[in-house]
Amino acid sequence: MTIREGLTFDDVLLMPRRSAVFSRKDTSTKAPLSRNISLNIPLVSANMDTVTESGMARAMARMGGIGIIHRFLSIERQVEEVKKVKRAENVIIEDPFTVHPDITLGEAKSYMRREGVSGVLVVKEKAGKRLLVGILTRRDLLFETDDRKKVSSLMSTDLITARPNVSLERARDILHDYRIEKLPLTTKEGYLVGLITLCDIIERMQNPLSSKDKKGRLMVGAAVGVKEDTIARTDALLSAGADVIVIDIAHGHNERAIETTKLLRKTFGKNIEIIAGNIATPEAARDLAKAGADGLKVGIGPGAACTTRIVTGVGVPQLTAIMDVAKEAAKIGIPFIADGGIKNSGDFSKAMAAGADTVMIGNLLAGCKESPGEYILDRGVAYKYYRGMASYDATREKIDVDGGTDGVFRSPEGASGRVAYRGEASMVVMDLIGGLRSSMSYLGAKTLAQFEKNAEFIKMSNAGLTESGPHGVK
Repeated sequence: MTIREGLTFDDVLLMPRRSAVFSRKDTSTKAPLSRNISLNIPLVSANMDTVTESGMARAMARMGGIGIIHRFLSIERQVEEVKKVKRAENVIIEDPFTVHPDITLGEAKSYMRREGVSGVLVVKEKAGKRLLVGILTRRDLLFETDDRKKVSSLMSTDLITARPNVSLERARDILHDYRIEKLPLTTKEGYLVGLITLCDIIERMQNPLSSKDKKGRLMVGAAVGVKEDTIARTDALLSAGADVIVIDIAHGHNERAIETTKLLRKTFGKNIEIIAGNIATPEAARDLAKAGADGLKVGIGPGAACTTRIVTGVGVPQLTAIMDVAKEAAKIGIPFIADGGIKNSGDFSKAMAAGADTVMIGNLLAGCKESPGEYILDRGVAYKYYRGMASYDATREKIDVDGGTDGVFRSPEGASGRVAYRGEASMVVMDLIGGLRSSMSYLGAKTLAQFEKNAEFIKMSNAGLTESGPHGVK
């Protein structure tokens, strides 16, 4: 048996090169997520239950990346999380929130709080269509204390509307001219067909690099397993607007993962974008691509909360795994995500230089405001709860989603605990992207393709690693 040497991020540095890149602004971080989806920044938030639900997914998409909603929810809950992202920012909201004029203000307030909106359109059902009769906003409710009153008694009926084919520029002018925040779109007969909001236009102006689908909605991915409900879950997620489906299994080079990839491709044809993983070898990349995957996820055991390598003795050091898969992925033309092991922007840059198309982040984003993990304040210091999806706690809860075990005891392959609170996700993302852009300038690369081409690694000792960090400073 020939034993190869495997390397990870702390084992190497990138060699600097002669550069004509004078500013980080001169670099482009646009990258492919899968065969048919590109991102403006090569970052993906991990499909973990303490990292990505709708809040994180919205934040990632607005910055130009994407979030993958984890699968450890009921189908209904996961679908709702996808819908929250899709409703968060639209050019045109095709299915705006509505209420009937005969419900009480108390019922309307409860509905608005539950959906997180500041106003609703008031409609009457007529021949299976929704006839717009009014609008109820927070201004209408501001000083009203009697929740027993009907919506019809307070709603505004002097409505400013537009036709469905109105341009975004014209819609913006109407909102400005009439000093309104919501512009309902109706037919000539007054039937509701959509809504444009001032908030969405402002978001569009403030986030020009955000990841959008063809309808102008924020992009979002969702994870599925390889169990009996996979087809039903996938169908529901696609109907809700999920842009990419991630097959989430610890060992992606597994017959069940391969067959699930084939099944999803056969069932949904060209109407689905599939990312499969996790893997760590060229053979796995080849087999999953052949099965119908549009993208891959690379990483067996490098995650901060993963103990797979300790428990099983199986894995490939992440930098070597990325470089091995990159060679095969380039031959067959399939993008891949490097998943796990990123501690800082230097690791992120090394992963991209080694051949990854995008990078998945878990630990660094788990401590952010937008993550669903529990907020903890301990003796004046803020933390958030974080756990690996193969940890003891997570495994117990996964049984409720995936069903019972096969009767065989399984050692946990993950840890749970807490990570430092890091504030808004934008701060973490800005740090990572800023570091990547600087790294690109050191290698004389204006694009990520040039960055990989120009990359040359040098191996370093533990003394070199010590030298790389702060030392001799108190």
